[in-house]
Amino acid sequence: MGLFSWHRAVIKVGSALIAPDGQGCTGQFLLPIARYISECRQQGKEIVIVSSGSVAAGRGLIAHGEVPSIAEKQAMAAVGQTKMMANWARFFDFPCAQILITHDDLADRRRYVNIKNTIRELLNNGILPIVNENDSVATQELKVGDNDNLGAMVAQVSDADLLMICSDIDGLYTADPRSNPKAELIDNVDLVDHSIYALAGGTTNKIATGGMRTKIEAAEKATFNGIHTLIVNGRKGQVFDKLLQKEQQGTWFKRQATPKKARKHWLQYTLKSQGDISLDKGAEQAVLTKGASLLSIGITAASGSFQKGDAVYLINQQGERIAKGISQYSQLELTKIQGKQSQQIVDILGYCPSDVIIHRDDLVIL
Repeated sequence: MGLFSWHRAVIKVGSALIAPDGQGCTGQFLLPIARYISECRQQGKEIVIVSSGSVAAGRGLIAHGEVPSIAEKQAMAAVGQTKMMANWARFFDFPCAQILITHDDLADRRRYVNIKNTIRELLNNGILPIVNENDSVATQELKVGDNDNLGAMVAQVSDADLLMICSDIDGLYTADPRSNPKAELIDNVDLVDHSIYALAGGTTNKIATGGMRTKIEAAEKATFNGIHTLIVNGRKGQVFDKLLQKEQQGTWFKRQATPKKARKHWLQYTLKSQGDISLDKGAEQAVLTKGASLLSIGITAASGSFQKGDAVYLINQQGERIAKGISQYSQLELTKIQGKQSQQIVDILGYCPSDVIIHRDDLVIL
């Protein structure tokens, strides 16, 4: 898959584009990005935005000293978040949704599955998810810390095949173009290694907001998980016109595997199974031959003390492991709803977070 044949992209837009003077949001650089997003959606593509800017958007409304305290910054984020969302929403004639997450949400298996389900439903309904770090409540230990890496994590949780990082620089250079006139733009990076990190000049050289280093870290995370990554200059409107005309812009980081392969590997080898779900013949057939999600009706037993978001093996009637997947329900919940129709779940448990027990996207056949 090349630069233009993606289906789902995460577009990360930094504070330097949303609040260029650090004092409130402007539309100065966002109109070409918004137009690009609208055009892509008309072509049937799906997009998730990861947006910075809530602290900058609220800065003028909270009294603060020379260096704002954490509490002041969190208050800025709380009041600025609505301004940032309103700033985006005015560019679109389709609905936008706000998702605020912390590092903790992504590290917790249950919450990870919830975020995944929410993004999936929003996209299914033609809504544009706009994700930001929950700066008004996140403490230092819980923060991802920069929205480049948050972008890579969101690309993974939303099963994207492209991560686009909109920066205030044209891409990755052989040296800092602001101090070295001989610096050349690197068009393609096949593999993120030490030599690529060396170009970022360590962490002291803040080439862009958040520095080039965090952008390379994000590209490394994403490409390792089967997601192509592109760093472009979001201050140049023509960049997005050229992308629509299928002209490469910025620096293109090639993924290391297909998303399916990377995900399969992660499911099969990295996630440890916490239990087993036994299937009847019909469910076995549906999973193996029809590429279907697993429903409660086809489950005959659930063993092991697994929780929602844990990986489990699917067992056929001969006792063989036929698949592995991420369960939307705990083992305790499954013992109550096994063999029952999906519409009965809410009557039995009093709630129904998901119609399926394991979604086909979270399933690997062994």
